Amino acid sequence: MARDAGLEELLREEIGQRPGLSEKAMFGGWALLLNGHLLCGAREDGMLIRLGKGNDTWALQQPDVKPMLSGSREMQGWVRAGPGAYGNDMLRKRLLIAALNFVQGLPPK
Repeated sequence: MARDAGLEELLREEIGQRPGLSEKAMFGGWALLLNGHLLCGAREDGMLIRLGKGNDTWALQQPDVKPMLSGSREMQGWVRAGPGAYGNDMLRKRLLIAALNFVQGLPPK
């Protein structure tokens, strides 16, 4: 799986500089972490967003947003947004705000 530099840049711009933010290669793409917790990621097949268990129902109702799969297993609380979703500025911002709200509530690692 190849990285998507354009999507990585979109995520950086949207999230901005914040204490505890770091980046690293994960899942065949590039991940952004907040206080050691995975927040979101970018790779050529879409944007990974961590919303938390029970917080993803609204997101899965949006166009081009699907459950995150690990092999054939659906990852509860994680979604993958395709270009139709992350290319929509308002939807991308809404997804990232929801991810930030969830991850900021976790204890730092």
